[in-house]
Amino acid sequence: MFRFFKKRKRRYLDITPDEILLDVRNLPAFNMQQFEGIIERPIPIKTFHSLLIIFFTVLIIFATRIFYIQIIRGGYYAQKSENISSETEPIFASRGNILDRNGEFLVVNDVNPDTTSPFPLRKYINQSGFGSLLGYVSYPKRDSSGNYWQSEFVGKDGIEKKYNARLSGKNGYRFFEADVKGQIKNDNVIEPAVPGEDLYLAVDANVQKSLYGGIQYLAEMSGYKGGSGVVMDIWTGELIAITSYPQYSSSIMSTGSDQDIIKAYISDSRKVFINRAVGGVYTPGSIIKPFLALGALNEGIISPSKNIYSSGQLVIPNPYVGEDTVFKDWKAHGYVDMRKALAVSSNVYFYQIGGGFESQKGLGIANIGKYTKMFGLDKKTGVDIDGERYGNVPSIEWKKKYFPNDPWRVGDTYHTAIGQYGFQVTPIAMARAVGGIASYGTLVTPHLLKDEVDPKLIKTEKIDFRPADYDVVHEGMRMVVTEGTGQVLNLPYVKIAAKSGTAQVGISKALVNSWIVGFFPYENPKYAFVIMMESGQANAVTSAASAMRHALETMYTSAPEYFK
Repeated sequence: MFRFFKKRKRRYLDITPDEILLDVRNLPAFNMQQFEGIIERPIPIKTFHSLLIIFFTVLIIFATRIFYIQIIRGGYYAQKSENISSETEPIFASRGNILDRNGEFLVVNDVNPDTTSPFPLRKYINQSGFGSLLGYVSYPKRDSSGNYWQSEFVGKDGIEKKYNARLSGKNGYRFFEADVKGQIKNDNVIEPAVPGEDLYLAVDANVQKSLYGGIQYLAEMSGYKGGSGVVMDIWTGELIAITSYPQYSSSIMSTGSDQDIIKAYISDSRKVFINRAVGGVYTPGSIIKPFLALGALNEGIISPSKNIYSSGQLVIPNPYVGEDTVFKDWKAHGYVDMRKALAVSSNVYFYQIGGGFESQKGLGIANIGKYTKMFGLDKKTGVDIDGERYGNVPSIEWKKKYFPNDPWRVGDTYHTAIGQYGFQVTPIAMARAVGGIASYGTLVTPHLLKDEVDPKLIKTEKIDFRPADYDVVHEGMRMVVTEGTGQVLNLPYVKIAAKSGTAQVGISKALVNSWIVGFFPYENPKYAFVIMMESGQANAVTSAASAMRHALETMYTSAPEYFK
């Protein structure tokens, strides 16, 4: 039985090739000379001989070449390798140009073929008044070995700094080989440079020149330490002009070519590098009176036709033994209503509507803060240039913080009501606020780039006072020009509404800041303006309004379209 199973199992064993070869050799039908019926064929010995010959031939060729390069020509190639240097060098991107709203070039790249610079230098408009606006750049720099440790242009101030990324573009790179004489033997661009973007500003170069010229003229004539000015479109927020005096030269700061002048800039007590229009905070004085007038009308504490008498001072009787407290007006005005009080800038009138007196109710310090802050006098405007600072509106909390042992007094409210005490504003914030009055309550965000914002998307705030209340303030500001403190701006070719202000500064009160703010045309307001003249002598007879007149007269010749 076991044999039976073993036989059946053997029938299914694998058949090996040896068994097949043994079988096929016994078949006469196959031609054994042709290896028919055989699945393995021996490799001829000649094949091995051929492979060995090929291998040794290639080996001999390589060995010969190596011997030739290293032994025969080794000295030549060693010298050549020492004489040829390979380097990767940046291809500097062309920095974007800066143009004004009319396409006039303010900053371009100087492609003067006489220059030995590997990159074009910036060429700035040859006109005073643009330094703090445009700023300057730091050029690419090499180390002592000739390698660039700073391969980019870096904006250092103004538009050059704020929009550095857009102006810069992107550097490219090239690979080159040069001999010991510096002759280029091989030059290949690895990555081409991408030029920077051109920027169009909302600024009008002609208006900028005019505004700076007026400020410079008054400062040099009357001894003011400095000044600044702003002209803004009240509906779009476009800054038609924004300047600061004194200025630095963008070209000198960029090239560093005149170290004596740069040292003079740094040591100048007038602080040349501050953009006073956005970074200067100043006591406003009487230019805040229109905002208090609106607040008083909105609160209903006075009618615009009510007369208040100014004898030249407001006297607070001392209920105890001692002298009365006297708050002075700058002169006696007699009876004045709200419009007249704005026109002649009566302090006594605004003492009373600010802090109250006898039967006349006052706004109080809380409401003074409410209405001035409503127009953003304590805030940053968000203008697209660096260096902007906050303003300050005095309050009980503010005094408690800085003068903890001195309680708030009614006299503090009186002084705050005429823009004194701890009141601080920036010219740019004041331009925005005056624009809000001119536009019947629309506050826009000032900006320097033209056409950057869809008019439908312009960020605005609305202050919804009664139009009649705005009319009263407009009429009072117009009277400033026709019969009040700003008659120097009563020009035949444009009707202007304005408010002047003089603020005492310093402990001795020997210095003053002089302001003029306003808007034009009066009938259809389009532009707000501000000029602030800093630290002039208190007895100076020429105010900031004279600088604005000088600017407007120049504008009328160079840019008459703004008066149509």
